[in-house]
Amino acid sequence: MKTLKWIAAAAVLALAGGMANSASREIYPDPAQARPDIEAALKTAAATHKRVLLDFGGNWCGDCQVLDIYFHNEANGPILEANFVLVHVNVGHLDENVDLAERYRIPLKKGVPELAVLSESGKLLYSTQTAEFEKMQMVESSAVTQFLVQWKPVKPGCSAVMVTC
Repeated sequence: MKTLKWIAAAAVLALAGGMANSASREIYPDPAQARPDIEAALKTAAATHKRVLLDFGGNWCGDCQVLDIYFHNEANGPILEANFVLVHVNVGHLDENVDLAERYRIPLKKGVPELAVLSESGKLLYSTQTAEFEKMQMVESSAVTQFLVQWKPVKPGCSAVMVTC
């Protein structure tokens, strides 16, 4: 019984340590990096026939941290990698890159994270308007899967429901 308690305590400590580590990760680069990153992503997307996924948020944002974890988990990582060029747009404390948020119809007043999907040519295809990812800590990873599958480009020979095609 004591061994079981020690294992449970170790598991709790490991989980807490992992959560603390993920909350301090630097996902969003300096706000000045947004424009060059978007330009580079559009070039890559055009060359690889992928879409550009703009993730507006800040390193202080716990929900942004969770979204990034979901983006790169076992279920979503392959979909993201195969179909999107991800750009993290740092909005500071909702006071940086405000013009980019407006350009891509991102309602920063509703909070972050917010997402925009661009075609390989840079056309805005979708932007979150209902703060659907704002409370990521209460959302299942499968919601991110559904989003990625819905907005991935249709490739010749692939079905719309194929996840990694």
